[in-house]
Amino acid sequence: MTYTLLHHTGCSTSRKGLALLQENGIEPEVRKYMNAGEALSVAELKDIAQKMGGVSPREFLRDKDAQKFDIPTSMSDEDLFKAMVENPKLIQRPIGIKGDKAVLGRPIEKLLEIT
Repeated sequence: MTYTLLHHTGCSTSRKGLALLQENGIEPEVRKYMNAGEALSVAELKDIAQKMGGVSPREFLRDKDAQKFDIPTSMSDEDLFKAMVENPKLIQRPIGIKGDKAVLGRPIEKLLEIT
């Protein structure tokens, strides 16, 4: 089963997460979701939330960017998914996905929970 890592090369935590997986013998399929050609859809974000246990997208929202882009705390999950698609900087990273499980790599050691 393939391990997919939602990765942003400009993020030091994301780079450390990738390195941790590789150090543990896991060579994930890396998806650079910040690149237009690898952008996530609303359906994919909903699937990730479901694989995280049916959580709200707020569970993987970058708080500082939410403030920067004036995302209100009252925004519905549906609108938040759409905002994340329009501006992928709002998505916290790294996120590991394997089978029917997904995990936010904060701290990065959590990425090993689904290997």
